[in-house]
Amino acid sequence: MHMLSDDLGHFSYDVGGDGPPVVLIHAGVADHRMWDAVVPALAEQHTVIRYDLRGFGESAPPTGPFSESDDLRRLLDHLGHDRVRLVGASWGGRVAVDFTLAHPARVHSLAILAAPWPRYDWSADMIAYDEAETAALGAGDLDAAVSINLDMWLRGPSRSWADVADGLADQLRGPLRTSLLNQDLVGEHSAGPGTGDLAAIAVPALVGVGKLDVADFQDIARRYAAAIPGATLVEFPTAAHLIALDAPAEVGSVLGQFLAR
Repeated sequence: MHMLSDDLGHFSYDVGGDGPPVVLIHAGVADHRMWDAVVPALAEQHTVIRYDLRGFGESAPPTGPFSESDDLRRLLDHLGHDRVRLVGASWGGRVAVDFTLAHPARVHSLAILAAPWPRYDWSADMIAYDEAETAALGAGDLDAAVSINLDMWLRGPSRSWADVADGLADQLRGPLRTSLLNQDLVGEHSAGPGTGDLAAIAVPALVGVGKLDVADFQDIARRYAAAIPGATLVEFPTAAHLIALDAPAEVGSVLGQFLAR
């Protein structure tokens, strides 16, 4: 991993492959490693850029106000890329949306997998999850908070752990602990999601959703697909919220075709 430093600390990034650049932005319960099984297929045709958002993975938590869009712009400037293909998962998907709205000339295409919708009217199940996580962290029980998040985002509401691929929970546990440890600092300093008009997005767009994800995100995916002009909705039948972990071969195939546009 390489490091890019500024007045707010540093964030880490990785570059591999060769061809038109594509940036993979991780979910808010993961880090750049969530894309490990997807990268080889994409790197055959693209320069693949992955980075850890501030407070995730190997990137330091922020020490002052920052914008995720500004960080991505700074990284692209550092690497010398004027225009890229963006792929974002969950919170990383919203970062990709906001960057596209803020810097439309720098985005060739946009793919979002289970991105959140700002100010969404969350269901009772989602509110209960949030309250359980808050209670665990308030009690200083980080292990319980990790388990609550693994149940919600990796296992999902409609399958047992026996249905989740071996090793995925162990793979996610470390990145998830880091995100939980730093989430208060990130939340305090992050500019948060933007408020731009999705109808202004004028690049090819793909919206992905796992059919085993919570109902809120299945509804949100359809909202994005309807609001972004010309967007294509793709359902992944074997995936919950973290689609790239559950269905890496399918994600690699779908993205490979989409990114070639």
